[in-house]
Amino acid sequence: MRLTSLYDALNKRRKLGHKSLAVLLDPDNLDEAGCQQMLELSAQHVVDYFFVGGSLVMSSHQAALIRLLKSQSPVPVLLFPSHSLHLDSQADGILLLSLISGRNPEFLIGQHVIAAPALRQSNLQILPTGYMLVDSGRQTTASYMSGTTPLPHDKPAIAACTAMAGEQLGLRLIYLDGGSGAAYPVSPAMIRAVRQAVELPLIVGGGINTVEKAQAALVAGADVIVIGNQIEKAPEFLGQVAQVVQSFNTVNAAQSLN
Repeated sequence: MRLTSLYDALNKRRKLGHKSLAVLLDPDNLDEAGCQQMLELSAQHVVDYFFVGGSLVMSSHQAALIRLLKSQSPVPVLLFPSHSLHLDSQADGILLLSLISGRNPEFLIGQHVIAAPALRQSNLQILPTGYMLVDSGRQTTASYMSGTTPLPHDKPAIAACTAMAGEQLGLRLIYLDGGSGAAYPVSPAMIRAVRQAVELPLIVGGGINTVEKAQAALVAGADVIVIGNQIEKAPEFLGQVAQVVQSFNTVNAAQSLN
């Protein structure tokens, strides 16, 4: 499997120290009106990626959601699947998640085997991703549905070694996730430890519900920060976080010229 243009662009941004913002959209929690509002907000502020998916995706609304996103926005749409049934060739690519923080073979390789023929026939760009659930103060849908125990919040060394193993296995991205509705985000200490352990682009999400937490994740080494639930509660939060990311990139660009 060759590396894709989406991966190449993300990896190039990482090497330049350029940070990105992704918005996670759960088809079960977002109706057409909500999606339209998100599109209007993303047109006003810089959003680099839409991640589409959730731990359940009980409805057929995902296809309509992706169709609407693709028809009205140039922002790349990446599937964020929890099951082999959650494939949709309308998207630009897929974060092919291997749940390396857990020991459930279904989410390490089982669902991937089922999905492999359909993925090969699709036009989706495939981004093999080491997915790591981190304890966030409460049980999340992702940990419950996967039947796995999250990484301890205060054990950055375990996270670093897990990410290192994922890199050695050939995965191309690392995703640290506190899960939907996290009580608190992945700690800067853990982000920093993983950043120092691997050369891969690092995605961080879950519990980023203030600009201070967004800034802390970026400073610690996240290449992409992911927000979702908080925008549903306070739509203006998207603009606030987008400004944090852009300010970080502006300062970094100025420093690189000196």
